[in-house]
Amino acid sequence: MWPGRVNRIQQLFRSRVLRSRLWSGICLCVIAALMASLSPLSQAAAPELKAKSAILIDAETGQVLYEKDPDVRLAPASVTKVMTMLLAMEAADTGKVSYDDMVVTSTAASEIGGSQIWLMEGEEMKFEDMLKAVAIVSANDAAFALSEHIAGTEPDFVRLMNEKAKELDMKNTHFQNSDGLPASDHYSSARDIAIMSRELITKHPKILEWTSTWTDWLQRLHPRAKQKESFLRNTNELVIKYPGADGLKTGMTNEAGFCLSATAKKNDTRLIGVVMALSSNDERLDDTIKLLNYGFREFDRVVLAAHGESVGSVRIPNGRQEMVVAGVDKDYTVLVDKGKMDLITTEFVPDERKAPISKGDRVGQVIVSLDNKEIARVNVVSTEDVPRAGFFTVLSRGIRDFFRGLFRRAIPQHEISL
Repeated sequence: MWPGRVNRIQQLFRSRVLRSRLWSGICLCVIAALMASLSPLSQAAAPELKAKSAILIDAETGQVLYEKDPDVRLAPASVTKVMTMLLAMEAADTGKVSYDDMVVTSTAASEIGGSQIWLMEGEEMKFEDMLKAVAIVSANDAAFALSEHIAGTEPDFVRLMNEKAKELDMKNTHFQNSDGLPASDHYSSARDIAIMSRELITKHPKILEWTSTWTDWLQRLHPRAKQKESFLRNTNELVIKYPGADGLKTGMTNEAGFCLSATAKKNDTRLIGVVMALSSNDERLDDTIKLLNYGFREFDRVVLAAHGESVGSVRIPNGRQEMVVAGVDKDYTVLVDKGKMDLITTEFVPDERKAPISKGDRVGQVIVSLDNKEIARVNVVSTEDVPRAGFFTVLSRGIRDFFRGLFRRAIPQHEISL
């Protein structure tokens, strides 16, 4: 009798233990699911792209938000014309040329081939109209004619392109022409394209008036022109398919595949996305939209410091004023993964400057990090002139600090806080 009871008790105990373990497992799964649902949006997986190489950056700061093999050297096709447009805008904005200059089409320009507006040898057109043709329909003949007008010859213009690439620290770029037609040793990278695109749209925002235009017309003044006007339709469909998109440059050849340097703005944030070596225009658009959506959805803009506001004080041991009010040289913002703003850390690194110091001189930097990764550097500057202190003042401070250290009393230190 007793063995039977013992068996029943053991069976009942095992049953209860199994049920307890089962409920514990279910509870753990529920808790895990709840935690996942409450995790910030920034934990969402980065977009999966078909592009061989891609990058997404903040146009204001250059901060990289996403990258996929961004330094691979690839044929850029007509995205090359970002540099052509940059040099053309620089020439116009510095007064080297005028938007009203009449550009004469050379024989070489009229025979260039590829995408074009069919300029005729000897045809004259305003510099602005040719630049518009490059920006909207990626006209190779107009790009070639502009290069000759600016530099005298296209080879000389290409030399300027490569000099500018070096100036911008575009480490994986070399140009052989102004239009992007296939050529040996003509290459760029997604990162470099983002760099020159940022330079173009931040320094010369007027270009966006043309790159955002979907359709337009150009007057043709050549007496043998078959039409008095040429119809222009943008090669970049993103400007009508993505809210806020207003540029920038498409490219396509058999060698390069489909490429795009795109830019879009929402509220106070402008992004630049570059995709390269895709198989079709649809893939190019899909990847670009994924990139832009990711950037606008997963990041918040945080103001680190504003120009004109105090960020604390810096110690200048030999200055007439020992503690100097510090500011920053410009407005500083950064894009941060949603939900991670409280995880930002800062570290002030002084330049150990000695007086005399002029107002606006840098006295240090604040290194801004997120998840132990540097995301920005903020220049800290003096807000006033700091003359050199007299000998006896410096001596007395040294004696004071000696005795303060001896008795473990605080010595004046930098006090910087963003």
